[in-house]
Amino acid sequence: MVRETSLSIEAGNESSKFDDDGRLKRTGTLLTASAHIITVVIGSGVLSLAWTIAQLGWIAGPIALVAFSVITWFTSILLVDGYRSSNGTRNYTYKDVVRSHLGGIKVQLCAIAQYSILVGASIGYSITASISLVAIKRSICFHKIGHSNKDNCHMPNNPYIISFGVLQIILSQIPNFHKLSILSIIAAAMSFAYSTIGVGLSIGKIAEGGNVESGLSGIPIGPNMPKIEKMWNTYSALGNIAFAYAFSDVLVEIQDTIKSGAESESKVMKKATLAGISVSTVFYMLCGILGYAAFGNNAPGNMLTGFGFYEPFWLVGLANLFIVIHLVGAYQVLSQPIFGVVEDWIKEKRPKNKFLTGEYSIFKLSLFRLTWRTSYVIFTTTLAMLFPFFNDFVGLIGAITFWPLTVYFPIEIYLARSKIPRFSFKWIWMRSLSGICLVVSLLAAAGSIEGLVKSLGMFKPFHSVS
Repeated sequence: MVRETSLSIEAGNESSKFDDDGRLKRTGTLLTASAHIITVVIGSGVLSLAWTIAQLGWIAGPIALVAFSVITWFTSILLVDGYRSSNGTRNYTYKDVVRSHLGGIKVQLCAIAQYSILVGASIGYSITASISLVAIKRSICFHKIGHSNKDNCHMPNNPYIISFGVLQIILSQIPNFHKLSILSIIAAAMSFAYSTIGVGLSIGKIAEGGNVESGLSGIPIGPNMPKIEKMWNTYSALGNIAFAYAFSDVLVEIQDTIKSGAESESKVMKKATLAGISVSTVFYMLCGILGYAAFGNNAPGNMLTGFGFYEPFWLVGLANLFIVIHLVGAYQVLSQPIFGVVEDWIKEKRPKNKFLTGEYSIFKLSLFRLTWRTSYVIFTTTLAMLFPFFNDFVGLIGAITFWPLTVYFPIEIYLARSKIPRFSFKWIWMRSLSGICLVVSLLAAAGSIEGLVKSLGMFKPFHSVS
């Protein structure tokens, strides 16, 4: 009898280590989920919003920021509800959600869109991090020799891309999304820090006074702004705002880290989504509006790396350091879904192969993980050096994938789950919303292609200089 009781207690203790799907208990909370979202959403692109507002003006710019924050929040909520299938089973990835609720060719299309933007963003982050690292040295250079001698402060980016890659090789051995919480919290804090510095420097510049030209419709058409260029810039600006909030490519993976408790995963994730997008919107509005007020129609593409500010040089350098730390964490958050899908597929195909599935020592080192993830980081690092204009290409990928991942699939999943009748009022307005966002996505893609063509004209392989 004592032995039976002992065995039942051991079995109970053992089962308490696992969730309802047999996987180790998830430990994610509202805080960690919010941190993951903020890490993905608030990128260094927040510092380019002054340029974006300059293209759209005082009316359309803020309206677009608020509108797309609401749209992203709404469609994200729809996607959150798709985490559990109708029978209660979990869907671990975005592709699984689409397979569960829609099926067919849409599963493959979702996978192509999701992994394209994740790989592209990883490469883009390597380039952006190197530009910020170089900007730290350039800010010191400008302080020493003055702002008028800009040509003497140009520096190559490739050594810094390599340094960023080496660090990512080490961090990529973090086993899975569940172990990224601390890194995400640090990265989110860094995004707050450099955004706050950007806002503070903008306020300081506004306080200095001076003649700053701005307008209700942004930069006016004239000798310095032909109609065609105004059109392309407007399309690009709309696209920048539309996918500035997007995090649907990792939403399901973030939700899969949340522990089960008194509140369901969907309730916690909805709160995290509201918190993440609300915080992001506040910083976007502050950086965009105050940045435009400070620089007017001459707003730089990036307030810090584009040297809208030169002094205090140590604060500009510190802000760029915060950007780099943030991008270190963001790279991992975006890479983990790619790591996970390949490793899960390998384990399914070769479950008994010790090289592919075995883990060694207290650090749970996996030889396959070490080999595969190192190869992936080397691949993204090499492309970042080979194509210094790759951020323009990422902009195109973002424009193309914004509509399907952020709008189309969440709406289609909701319509399928809720069995909304065709041509009912709800069906019509949700399809109309999807159609409007498709138009924005196509316009943004057109603007990105125009910028990409310009960059290709100046293309030199492995020649990246700031």
